[in-house]
Amino acid sequence: MSLSFRIVFIQYYIANMNNLPSKYILKILLVQLVLFAACSNSYVNNIDKGAGYKYIPGYPELRVVASGFIEQDNTASINIASEIVEGSLVYKRKNSLYQAEGIIEYQIIDLDNSNNVVSSQQFPVVLTDTSNKLSYSQNTHKVERDFIVTPGNFKIVTTLTDNNTGKQIERTSNVYIPDPDGEVNNITNIKILSKKTLENASYDPVTTYVIQNDFDSLKFVFQITNNRSTDPLTINTRLLKFESDTSIARPMNFNNYGPSSIEYKGIDYSDEIEVNTNRRVLTNQGNVMIEFAFPNLDRGNYRFEVSSGLDTENELYKARDFSIKSKNYPSLRTPKELAKPLYYLMSKNEYEDLMAIEDDTELKKAIDRFWLSNINNSQIAKSVVELYYQRVEEANKQFSNFKEGWKTDRGMMYILFGSPWYVDVTLNRTIWRYSYNSSDPEKNFVFVAPKLKNKFFPFENYLLERSSDYYTVQYQQIEFWRTGLIMKRL
Repeated sequence: MSLSFRIVFIQYYIANMNNLPSKYILKILLVQLVLFAACSNSYVNNIDKGAGYKYIPGYPELRVVASGFIEQDNTASINIASEIVEGSLVYKRKNSLYQAEGIIEYQIIDLDNSNNVVSSQQFPVVLTDTSNKLSYSQNTHKVERDFIVTPGNFKIVTTLTDNNTGKQIERTSNVYIPDPDGEVNNITNIKILSKKTLENASYDPVTTYVIQNDFDSLKFVFQITNNRSTDPLTINTRLLKFESDTSIARPMNFNNYGPSSIEYKGIDYSDEIEVNTNRRVLTNQGNVMIEFAFPNLDRGNYRFEVSSGLDTENELYKARDFSIKSKNYPSLRTPKELAKPLYYLMSKNEYEDLMAIEDDTELKKAIDRFWLSNINNSQIAKSVVELYYQRVEEANKQFSNFKEGWKTDRGMMYILFGSPWYVDVTLNRTIWRYSYNSSDPEKNFVFVAPKLKNKFFPFENYLLERSSDYYTVQYQQIEFWRTGLIMKRL
C-alpha cells in the first residue's frame, strides 16, 4: 500500500467519523493501525541498511557485500565482494618475507530450503610483506567471486580463518534474485560501487554502510525485470539526505540531551533533503540494467531509492542506505583528523585555538606540543599518543552509526576509560562496569537507548546518563591522559 493511498484512506474516514457510532470509529482506527503497520513493514523490508564493521578486537576484520544479478543469457549469478583488513591478520616470518595466511569460505544457502547448500567453496588468502608494515595497515585486501545459481532467495555465509592464529570471523548477508522468465516485475537489490580519485581507478563494490569520502564518484546499479506487460514501465529514482546528529559527545557532567533534540533522535528520517531525482521509462520487455553515477557527495547519511509508477498492488520499491564519512575512516591520518578527538582532553579555549589552525604543518606541530608540554618524557608521550588514537580507531569500528564512532557517548567513554571490565545489558539499557563493586557510582556508567535497534531504526544509539557528580572522575581521567599516568593504570 502506497503512502498516498494510506493518507487518502485515513482522511476519508476522519472526515466521516462524526456520522459513525463510537464502536465503529474504534474499529476503523484499529484497522488503520494494522494496515499502516503492514504497509510500513513492507516498505522498510525493502530498504537495505548496509552492513557495519562488526569489529571484534583481536580477530580478523572482514567486510562483505553480496549482490544478485541476471546475465544477458538469463542465467542468475551472485557476486560476493569481500575486504580483509591487512593489519587484522597475524604475520609470521618465512625466509625473507613476513606472511599472513588464511582461508576464506563462501556458503550459499537456499532460504526456501535451508538444508540445501547451493555452493560451498574455499579460497586461500596469502599476504606477504618484506618489512612487516602490513601488520599495522588499515588498508584492505579485496577478494571478489561470482557464483552461478538459479533465481531465488539466498543466505550467504562468508567465513575468514587466520591460519596463523586459528581465529575465525563470520559474516552473513541475504540476496534475492527474481525469475527473469516470470510474469511479475521486480527490482534486484541495489549495488553501490565507488571509484577512487586515483588515475585509472576502477569501480569497486562498497561493503559497508559507511563510505570513505575519497572517491571520484559513486555508482548505483540495479536491474528491472519487466516481463509482465507490453506497456511502458516508469522507474523513478531519488537520492535523499537525512538530518542527523554530527556533534561530539558532550562532557560526562553536562546535562542530558532533550528528547526533541537531534542528538537524542540521532537521525531523523522524516527530515529529508531531495538531492537528486530521475525518471526513466522502459518501453521494452526483458531485463534491464540501470546505472546512476554521482560525483563526490558531502558527508552525511543518505538513501538511494527506486520505485515504479504502478498501481498500489504492484508497486515496486527498493532502497539502499549509506553514509559518507572522512576519506580515511575509520582510521585517522591527516592533522585535522588527529586534532578533532582531542576535544575530550582539552579545555574549550584550547580546543578552539587548535581547530583555528588551518595550515596542516602548523596543526601537526600544535598537536605535538600539546602532548609533549604535558608529558615531559618523549617515549612515554609516544606510547600515550599511540594508545589514544588506537582507542579512537577502535571506537570508530565498534560504535559507528549515523555519526563517527568516536563522537558517540560510548565512543567517548571507551577512549577515556578503555573497555569495560564487564557489561550488563537489558532491553534498552547497558551498564559499563569498571569495578567489581556494582554500587560504586564512579566506576559504573549507565547508557540508555532512546530507540531500540530494529528495521525502522538500524542503529545502536546509547546515550550516557550524565550527572554533575561525574565532574571529578572525568577531570581525574583527563589528567591521567595529559600527564601520561594513564600508562600506569592499564
